[in-house]
Amino acid sequence: MRVAVVNWSSRRVGGVEEYVSILLPGLHRAGHDVMFWHELDVPQERQRIDVPPGVADICVADAGIESALHTLRSWKPDIIYIQGIQNLAVERQLLEVAPAVCFLHTYTGTCISGGKTFTRPAVVPCDRTFGWPCLLLYLPYGCGGRSPITMVRQFEQQSRRLESLRQYRGIVTSSAHMQVEMAKHGIIAKVLAFPIRSDTNAGTYVPMDSWRLLFVGRMDRLKGGECLLDALPAVATAGQRPIRLTFAGDGLEREKWETRAREVMAGTPNVAIEFLGWVAQDGIGRLFSDADLLVVPSLWPEPFGSVGPAAAQHGTPAAAFDVGGISQWLREGISGHLAPADPPTAEGLARVIVRCLEYPAHYASLRKGALEMSAQFTMEQHLCELELVLQDACANRKGADGRC
Repeated sequence: MRVAVVNWSSRRVGGVEEYVSILLPGLHRAGHDVMFWHELDVPQERQRIDVPPGVADICVADAGIESALHTLRSWKPDIIYIQGIQNLAVERQLLEVAPAVCFLHTYTGTCISGGKTFTRPAVVPCDRTFGWPCLLLYLPYGCGGRSPITMVRQFEQQSRRLESLRQYRGIVTSSAHMQVEMAKHGIIAKVLAFPIRSDTNAGTYVPMDSWRLLFVGRMDRLKGGECLLDALPAVATAGQRPIRLTFAGDGLEREKWETRAREVMAGTPNVAIEFLGWVAQDGIGRLFSDADLLVVPSLWPEPFGSVGPAAAQHGTPAAAFDVGGISQWLREGISGHLAPADPPTAEGLARVIVRCLEYPAHYASLRKGALEMSAQFTMEQHLCELELVLQDACANRKGADGRC
């Protein structure tokens, strides 16, 4: 097949772009003709997605929209595989070029702000179906900003995105949670095994006297960094040993988290916290291998949370809130422990961190379970499932409701 992979950015901004960075060579090795078609080459400070030799690389911002679309049409793709796109008008033009499949990585078209979270009076995941009642909840429940103008603009944009989703020949996603979310909005989605990059640069796990905790990801409010910091005193008290917490990542909340970290260290003996900033992909594996436990304190319902299986391939179990698609890979008592999330609390998170680490025999079983779980998330398995969806979308040129 001739597959045009589309994304908004050509830089490794987050989990979506990490997926694209292993998908392109995966499709190419499988014998498909591949094009990478993207809107922007930003942010410049992030590592660029490596495009394999023989894969066409088209940037709309550089070529101009008409030229980029002309190049795509001339290439004559059998299928367009869209990950995420910012410009709705461009998306609709792409849907006219060839049959299209969308990988729904986020709550596009199913949430007025995309966060799928109430923030007032407490931060709790939202499970409502997107529609006009969201306008009534937006301001009192803190669904997004505080401006009615922003509210209306976001509602109109997400309404258009939901309508666009119904024009695809297929919708795929990474978790049963997202499959249910789409079903609530009248769209059938197929769950694919999400592929994790095989890491050959990792070190060897060596047990230490301290408990070494790791956070990897974007630093914003809904990622729960403050909640994790607030949990540390209870973890230190229960563990009766040094606690070492490493933050790898960056974002708008970093300065606030660093301030809170200094307060926690000042008031809690034997707690050390470090902030590494953004870590390149080749350094993440060593962090996973050096950690005893990955903590995923997300307060919002993560559609999947690929950092969990990535850590698990090094035998690193996880503690997290039971939100969104995290239970797709964090099997309670097998590869880690889940804290209640209605609402998520620092106390609940502290309990599951301690539960993961306090008994050596149980911790050893969690490490084994994490390794076994990670074996399900390979590019080989993903491509087997994805190719069937793409072939069906090519063959089924009737209907435009996302049903293949």
